[in-house]
Amino acid sequence: MAKMTGGDALTQALLSEGVETVFGIPGVQLDGLTDGMYRKRDEIDLMVPRHEQSTTYMADGYHRASGKPGVAMVVPGPGVLNAGAGMATAYACSSQVMLLAGTIPSKLVGSGLGALHEIPRQTETIEGLTKWSLRPTRAEEIPELVHEGFRQMRSGRPRPVALELGPDLLHAEIDVEVGEPFTVDAPVAPKAEVAELLRMIAASERPVIHVGGGARGQHAFDLLAALADRLDAPVVMSENGRGAIDARDPHALPAFALWDLRATADLVVSFGSRFLTPFGQQLNAGRAKIALVNVDPADLGAPRRPDLAIAADATAVLEAIVAEVPARQGWGEELRRLRAECEERIRERVAPQMAFVDAIRGALPEDGVYVNELTQIGYVSSYGFPVHAPRSYVWPGYQGTLGYAMPTALGAAVGSGGRPVVAVTGDGGLGWSLQEFATAKRYGIPLITVLFEDGRFGNVWRIQRDTYGGRFIGSDLVNPDFAALAQAFGIDFADAADADGVRAGIERAIVARRPAIIRVKVDVFPSPWSLIHEKH
Repeated sequence: MAKMTGGDALTQALLSEGVETVFGIPGVQLDGLTDGMYRKRDEIDLMVPRHEQSTTYMADGYHRASGKPGVAMVVPGPGVLNAGAGMATAYACSSQVMLLAGTIPSKLVGSGLGALHEIPRQTETIEGLTKWSLRPTRAEEIPELVHEGFRQMRSGRPRPVALELGPDLLHAEIDVEVGEPFTVDAPVAPKAEVAELLRMIAASERPVIHVGGGARGQHAFDLLAALADRLDAPVVMSENGRGAIDARDPHALPAFALWDLRATADLVVSFGSRFLTPFGQQLNAGRAKIALVNVDPADLGAPRRPDLAIAADATAVLEAIVAEVPARQGWGEELRRLRAECEERIRERVAPQMAFVDAIRGALPEDGVYVNELTQIGYVSSYGFPVHAPRSYVWPGYQGTLGYAMPTALGAAVGSGGRPVVAVTGDGGLGWSLQEFATAKRYGIPLITVLFEDGRFGNVWRIQRDTYGGRFIGSDLVNPDFAALAQAFGIDFADAADADGVRAGIERAIVARRPAIIRVKVDVFPSPWSLIHEKH
């Protein structure tokens, strides 16, 4: 047992879990924690962005680039609310993010007396954005709850967690043993269900492999390629499944390829996907049998109607079946033809956007990290950007969080291990996060931001033009002088006139290893939606 404050105990528990960086903004309710971090400042970094929303965005980006849990810290009330968008995105994308949320003094929680930063039912607000959250009532509980939070993140479906921490607990002097991280059991594939899946695969002549965000990481990356090769079967990647297999693999196909494959497929095996359209319907697999593998039982039930549902870790099931599937001839030349047709379809419908997508892909190394925003280039990237390595593509998932890209990419750059990071954004989305160029400058984070400026919320503007007869309202923007803005922040800036200019700008910025903005002025692009939302 050692005598320490609650803030010291929390800091040491984080260190025991391997945490090296916390993304947070100090405040009076957190003084006990930041003081504990000061005493361990040689072992743990506190990175302070300029907006509380960026704490959780950065933690999410850090996790998705590194594979290690990201940790964020905010004060109660407005701090928690500001951090909510990043937590919602992490929840949608099954990211390992721990939020350390301050509270008002413990004895005042729930009193409604108007203590500084008090909001009604903060605990319930946090519970709606997390897989697991607790508020300790004694400082002695802090280390154990930190370890439990990390165990929750690392087991089952990896979603965000939170600890609420009163200032009185963080300042309390206690005798406590911090202890070691809790053991997390390796996921196990259920034998009976795996045997049934193998029977279904053996009985099929035209199987299709479908993958989502639950089948990511280097081990799954290798296993999927091996399974596809043995079956000679197409691997259809959802938006969240990009990077589950190298896009250059002869079996790799974009999400919309399922529309063609289902005409003759007799089995669709989906690993780690919710297997739903953006409108909450089961993906249309034609007459094929459907086998769903997902660690979350909630993603196996209605409105899905699978012939086989396996509630298990997708990678564990992949590992169990790969060695048991005999090599055979499958789709053959038909698959190669469909790959070529999908590529032609993309380039035919959205050629202007693809020129920029190609430029970014050509400038980034194979394992460079691409953080994709909800912008006209971003929508096309969701199926047109070739991902070659695990943990190199970041997307906001079904949350569709506008403005998340730049701060998320900052966290990704911190966690990328030196791999270059590019964030693509529009002038609409970037308006959420302009202040974070100060964060990039302060910490020397070499993030490359490619800004496509069209003076409008482009998707809103297009809908108003095409669906509402040109009745434009609220979709036009007035922007700052971005060149002057970059100069004010002391970061590099370049204008690019075309896709070649974007590629050259990224290549220069990678060599310089300084934060940079590359601005491209654009006009109206062709609609990308015909390749994203299927019309039934």
